[in-house]
Amino acid sequence: MDSLIAGLQAIVGARHCLIEPDTQAPFVADWRGIYHGRARAVVLPGTVAEVQAIVRLARQHHAPIVPQGGNTGLSGGATPDDSGRAILLSLKRLTKVRTIDPLNNSMIAEAGCILANLQQAANEADRLFPLSLSAEGTCQIGGNLATNAGGINVLRYGNARDLCLGLEIVLPDGTLLSNLHGLRKDNTGYDLKQIFIGSEGTLGIITAAALKLFPKPVARATSVVALSDLDVAPALLARCRAGLADQLVSFELLPRFGIELGQRFMPGLAWPLERLADWSILIEANTSSAAFDIRAAMEQCLADALDAGEIIDAAVASSEAQSLVLWQLREGIVEGQNRTGASIKHDVSVPVAQVPAFVKAGFEAVLAAWPEARLLAFGHLGDGNIHFNLTQPEGESKAQFLARTEGMNRIVHDLVARFAGSISAEHGIGQLRRAELQHRKPAAELDLMRRIKRMLDPDDLMNPGKLV
Repeated sequence: MDSLIAGLQAIVGARHCLIEPDTQAPFVADWRGIYHGRARAVVLPGTVAEVQAIVRLARQHHAPIVPQGGNTGLSGGATPDDSGRAILLSLKRLTKVRTIDPLNNSMIAEAGCILANLQQAANEADRLFPLSLSAEGTCQIGGNLATNAGGINVLRYGNARDLCLGLEIVLPDGTLLSNLHGLRKDNTGYDLKQIFIGSEGTLGIITAAALKLFPKPVARATSVVALSDLDVAPALLARCRAGLADQLVSFELLPRFGIELGQRFMPGLAWPLERLADWSILIEANTSSAAFDIRAAMEQCLADALDAGEIIDAAVASSEAQSLVLWQLREGIVEGQNRTGASIKHDVSVPVAQVPAFVKAGFEAVLAAWPEARLLAFGHLGDGNIHFNLTQPEGESKAQFLARTEGMNRIVHDLVARFAGSISAEHGIGQLRRAELQHRKPAAELDLMRRIKRMLDPDDLMNPGKLV
């Protein structure tokens, strides 16, 4: 046994230092099955002190470290390369909710806490932790912060970045940087936590976070509306923001093709309107005040939109059960896409007012190059984040389809640049978009990112080959 493995076992115990391929297998491939790597060891520290000791030992041996949360990422950011040199450091044993302070509307949680468990812990304290995404049953808060996760509630509550009050981080030399006081205002210099949020483990390892909580909603209003045309979506969004007293939480684009895919693979998925329009919107608002009739406000807002010709039909949930049924339509798009074959995915954002023009121009550009393409554009229209995806055509092999990836990426990302948008809105860069980032990011920004990386991690041992 080499001295590095022996040292790791001395730190975490042999049980938590995995060196056999079969025990490492769940950690060294991403969940989409696109990226596969090898690790010298997979280590599972149980304390922050153990994380520090692992980082120091790895540095002594010049061994790269790949931090990993729930391994639910969509860009290969938590998967090692195939050299077999890296230590994969899993945070899954750091699961303590250290404190919950309802009066300060904050909690301190360790990086390995599963997102759904944090939501539940907040709920039990009569508070809301609003970060919510499809992987919330398995993703971990450390990974959410390392990738600046988004999700369905960004419109009102913001990304993971906006929900973080402070971080505890192990730096590449093993130093612990801790700022978990939970202050809303601290004007004493650089806001250092922001350097690490979204850095995908390339600058250090997040071990704990102070997080914002909110009053728990007492009522919500959920509706599905059929648009008269995609072009009216920004005007409808503005109407909803004003008419719902800025209590708007979600504004999700539902395309006809996506709903049909969901119904194909989820037979009980019922469409609530008389007919299925080309484009519809799932709208949700909530309130923590029993004095505000959120459902009446939603109904009035949609009545005004109907009079203005922005929508042609609408359905408003009359119960919690009906709200959940409407949300199944959104979930069905993802499920249908996953089950119908491979996808070429684009997680892009453009200015909100430009979303309709971008989607229409994207369809035109892709279909001009590939008339048989099956296009699926859906998602978080309210914050300008559209999942502009291509779905594997029936009768075409997965290999044939994926061979088009580079060409389709170029078409879509060129268009994103034309609209002054971003090639990654919430899924991160990882391995998937690293080369594209070098092509798209302004030179001055790339240079500054590299200088920060060299300063904090001069030996390039923290998640090498990712992001920068």
